[in-house]
Amino acid sequence: MSNCEHCTSKTCCKYHGTSSLYQKDGNTPVIALLGQPNSGKSTIFNMITGSHQHVGNWPGKTVDQKEGEFKWNGQKMILADLPGSYSLSAGSDEEIITSDYITSGNADLVLIMADASQLKRSLYMLADFVGTKVPAVLVLNMMDVAKGQGITIHTEKLSEKLGIPVVPMSAIRKKDYTLLYETIEISLETKSMIKESSLASAKEKMDFIDHLLTDVLTTSKTMDNAFTKFDKTALAPVKGKFMAFGIILGIFLLAMIFAGIISGIASAILMPTSAGLRSAMEQINVHPLLISLICDVLVNVLYFAFMMASFVLGITLGFNLMEETGYLARISFLFDNTMSKVGLQGKTIMPFFMGLGCTIAGTTGTRVVDNWGQRVLAIAMSWAVPCAATLSVVSTIAIALFGSTGGFLVIISIFLFMFLMMWIVYKVFGNSLSPKQERVGLIMELPPYHKPDFRNILYVTFQRTLDIFCRALRVITIVSVVFFLLTYGFGENTESSILYRIGVIIEPVTMFFGLKWQAFLAFCASAISKESLLGVLNTLYSTNGNLVSSTFGAKAAGSAADISQILSANFSKAEGLAFIFAISFNMPCISALAATSRETHSVKWTAKIGAFYTGAALIISCIVYHIGLLVF
Repeated sequence: MSNCEHCTSKTCCKYHGTSSLYQKDGNTPVIALLGQPNSGKSTIFNMITGSHQHVGNWPGKTVDQKEGEFKWNGQKMILADLPGSYSLSAGSDEEIITSDYITSGNADLVLIMADASQLKRSLYMLADFVGTKVPAVLVLNMMDVAKGQGITIHTEKLSEKLGIPVVPMSAIRKKDYTLLYETIEISLETKSMIKESSLASAKEKMDFIDHLLTDVLTTSKTMDNAFTKFDKTALAPVKGKFMAFGIILGIFLLAMIFAGIISGIASAILMPTSAGLRSAMEQINVHPLLISLICDVLVNVLYFAFMMASFVLGITLGFNLMEETGYLARISFLFDNTMSKVGLQGKTIMPFFMGLGCTIAGTTGTRVVDNWGQRVLAIAMSWAVPCAATLSVVSTIAIALFGSTGGFLVIISIFLFMFLMMWIVYKVFGNSLSPKQERVGLIMELPPYHKPDFRNILYVTFQRTLDIFCRALRVITIVSVVFFLLTYGFGENTESSILYRIGVIIEPVTMFFGLKWQAFLAFCASAISKESLLGVLNTLYSTNGNLVSSTFGAKAAGSAADISQILSANFSKAEGLAFIFAISFNMPCISALAATSRETHSVKWTAKIGAFYTGAALIISCIVYHIGLLVF
């Protein structure tokens, strides 16, 4: 992607110039509100603007655009609530919008929010802001919480070191706002800026924060006194990890139940709809190609999109609840040492857990990572985690070919190889995406537990899920139509399809990887959805049914008994094992590909990761096949 025409951003900026809701003029100052999620930013915005606020969306984005107006001493001012983000240096929509708004020069003053009860972690946003040459005020929120934890902050010393005003307050207390208003008024005249020049590396930022807090931050309580009784278990090296696994498993199961309910409803609606449309179009002599396109592809694409979105919604809701309450920080703390060995932060453990349910959920879960390179690396490594659909298909194939005991051992081998695959991904991409000098370890400062704002959590969860659903639907539709044209057999004859003819021609090559042409076509179908694998194999080997329908239909063709019989009759153990490893480590699905592009904002890196996994899957299949020939 080319550089932006309006600024120095390496990507095309999503915001330039003045606000779409308020036009900046010389008489009305614009105050921008900057801060991490859960810093109290929304509370301050609502308290200051009251009913005089407007909420929309940034152009082309589902990210909130909040602006409001207020008056102080007769002066009208505009307050812009910038999207909550963990930093200004990563690449999510929130970070891009926030960074571009600040660098555009639209804001006359920036209020940088920080949680006083976890100051070191919160100041990372300020460290990213350093060097922007925009007048700023540091607002230390939750001073009452910090005091309750025995934390003392010498704001005068901190202000002197920074070169900008520092306002201590509690956002929920109205009396604290007088000092904030007075500071805003003075700062608009003095235009005080942070003394320090821009900080390039993560180490420089952390050193800057450490320097700021020297002789500024003191505590009078021990760690044990500051923590709750629950934390003594939650943060225990062994018990804490078992607790985390249990909670995550519970969220996973609830998400699966919810997804199952939604999928059932979608199937109950879409299947009769598809049948009715087919019947109606056949009566008016619509061409079979168009009937199949609409009934076998487009209608059923909606089913896959709903199925995927429902699971993502459940997982995202659970993830947001843990983040909002403060428990997510505990999980990050527990796993930080482990994740640091592969250049990642402790908080990236969650996307890996979420990937067991759905790779898309794992991909979107990397938003908590405040470094773009580490975010992309986490996504690339999370692709190695087999999702629920992959595990269900692999279990069916493994049991059919190797029996219950043998199938169990195959599944265990997949999980063991998963860790090797993660290590390989780290070795291939780690130095490029997460060089040692840019790595940001977890700042070991845990937030207090908070009562979650359920309305805000539900709103954010719905918006993110809707965005994922719309984007995935577009990608699935495009790829599905292309695959439909390749697999469509005129006269409902599989052998007449283009993909069939291609498969027969390339089989001498695919057999080198241990894949007959039917297995290779199923391998290709697995890049669309893992659920389609068994239906494709059933259609290809039984020669009944429609390849398009088996690939895109909401229900796979053939019973479990039919599938087991087909697998045992047409796959040797070496071929079956090669096929299992191939589909397990192939690109997860096109929806995951779309989510990766969405989260990384990089077509290049999305293509790199996709190509790597496709190539790696074939190489692994080849190795496993030739070893299998020697063993079986």
